[in-house]
Amino acid sequence: MIRYTVKRLLLMIPILIGVIVIVFTINYFSTGSPAMAILGGSATPENIAAVEHEWGLDRPYFVQLGEYLVNVFTKFDLGVSYSFKRPVMELIGERIGVTVLLGLLGVAFAVLLGIPLGIISATRQYSVFDYVATTFAVVLAAIPSFWLALMLMLLFSVQLGWLPVSGLDTWRNWILPVVSVGAFPVAMITRMTRSSMLEVIRQDYIRTAKAKGLGSGVIIFRHALRNGMIPVTSSIGLMTGLAVTGTIIIETIFNIPGLGTLMNNSISKYDYTLTQGIVLICALLICGTNLITDLVYALIDPRIRAQYTARKPIFKRRKSGVEGG
Repeated sequence: MIRYTVKRLLLMIPILIGVIVIVFTINYFSTGSPAMAILGGSATPENIAAVEHEWGLDRPYFVQLGEYLVNVFTKFDLGVSYSFKRPVMELIGERIGVTVLLGLLGVAFAVLLGIPLGIISATRQYSVFDYVATTFAVVLAAIPSFWLALMLMLLFSVQLGWLPVSGLDTWRNWILPVVSVGAFPVAMITRMTRSSMLEVIRQDYIRTAKAKGLGSGVIIFRHALRNGMIPVTSSIGLMTGLAVTGTIIIETIFNIPGLGTLMNNSISKYDYTLTQGIVLICALLICGTNLITDLVYALIDPRIRAQYTARKPIFKRRKSGVEGG
C-alpha cells in the first residue's frame, strides 16, 4: 500500500507540470496585458513597457516558464500577484478554507440525500417512488449549477425573502450555495446507488438470506449495502473533487469570499500569476481527492487490497518439462 501511494504521488508531478504548461501558455499568448490592466487605458506605451520590464513579462516564453516551474517545484513559490502585490500562496491560503468547506458540505448534502433515494429506488423498482426519484436525478443532472443557483436565489431570496442573497454571515447564508453545489452530485450518487444496489440484491447470497427468513432491513443494510457501496465510494470521491473545484462559479454568484471570487478578479485584471496559482491548487485538490478515494476503495474492498499487498515472486519457477529439455 505504501509503495502504491508513493507511486501515485510521483505520478502527480507530470500531471501538475502539464497543467502549468497549458495555463501558462494560454496566459502568455493572450491579448490582455497585466500592466495595461493595472495602469489603466490612459497609460502610455513607455509606461506599459517599463512595468512589463519590471515584472519580467518582456522575457522570452521558455525563460519565464522555466523559472516558474523551478520556483513551484523547488521553493513552493507561486509568485506574486500583480494586482494585490502580495504572494499568491498567501492570497490562496486566506480563501481556500471557505471553498473546501463549501464543496465538502455540498458532497455531504448529496450523500445524505442521494444514497437513501438510490436504496429506496432499488428496493422498490418500477414503483411510483422509483420513477419519481429517477426523473428527479435525471433533471438535476441536466440542470447547470449556475442556472440552478440563480433560480434558487430568485425564488427563496428575492420572491419569498426566506434566505439571504449573499455573504456568509449566518448559517442561513450557506443553504442556497450548498444546495447549488450538491445538486449534480445528488443526481450522480442517486443513480449510482440505485444501479449498484440492483446488481447486488440479485446475487445468490441475498436470495439465501431471504430463504433463511432474515428481515428486509437486515438484508439491505447488513449484507447488500456493504457490497453495494463499493462502486458508490469511487463516485463520491470523484464528486468531491469536482464539487470543491466547481464552487468557483457558485461563489461568484453568491458573492462568497472564496477562490471563486478571487479567480474572477484575477481574470478580469489579467493577473496571470494569481490565475495560474488557483488553477494549480485546484488540480492538486482533484489529484489528492482521487488518491484518497483509491486508498479508501482499497480499504473497503478486500480484492483491491490484495492486489496492492501481494508481493510478486522475484524468480519464477521453471517447469519440469523445460528443465528436462
